[in-house]
Amino acid sequence: MTQVTQSDHLPLVLASSSPFRRELLSRLGLEFSTSSPDVDESRLKDESAEALVLRLSQQKAMAVAESHPEALIIGSDQVATVDGEILGKPGNHEKAIEQLLNASGKKVTFYTGLTLHNSKTGRNQTCCEPFHVQFRTLNRSEIENYLLKEQPYNCAGSFKSEGLGISLFEYMEGADPNALIGLPLIRLNTMLRQEGVDILAQ
Repeated sequence: MTQVTQSDHLPLVLASSSPFRRELLSRLGLEFSTSSPDVDESRLKDESAEALVLRLSQQKAMAVAESHPEALIIGSDQVATVDGEILGKPGNHEKAIEQLLNASGKKVTFYTGLTLHNSKTGRNQTCCEPFHVQFRTLNRSEIENYLLKEQPYNCAGSFKSEGLGISLFEYMEGADPNALIGLPLIRLNTMLRQEGVDILAQ
């Protein structure tokens, strides 16, 4: 495959308003813009966590493609699960306490859907990247103190692994720690190479 330079390949667009995904993507050293997709993120009846994030990552990329007809568009979505139940973003302090008490001493699995859509050719690459976090046994005082310090109310699972959330864990396991934050960069790099974008050749 012929490799292209940064100036030659299609514009790169991150279909997200997440500051966490924006910071992660910036690590690759590529120029990109962001566009917030207008997508209903409601779960379908009996939809699995994996199917949900795959569908939403594709829908987000396709929604942004309407206004970017010649671009490489990155869509991503993430959910956390514990005991087979999907955890959403807590939104407030009380819900975050409930989520972390429920996660205490348990393994929480994060599923991150990733899509790279070439809106010029119509080509889609998509995957679901799992990542597992074993929570240590937490008491309510520890949870309260953590939440007051970090206030991770817009984060699935009620923590930020890139911050103090790391103190809540016994161990983590998975192929790409970036997936836990919301964007699997290893898989994204592979997808970009399939579109002729070699990061190390830039």
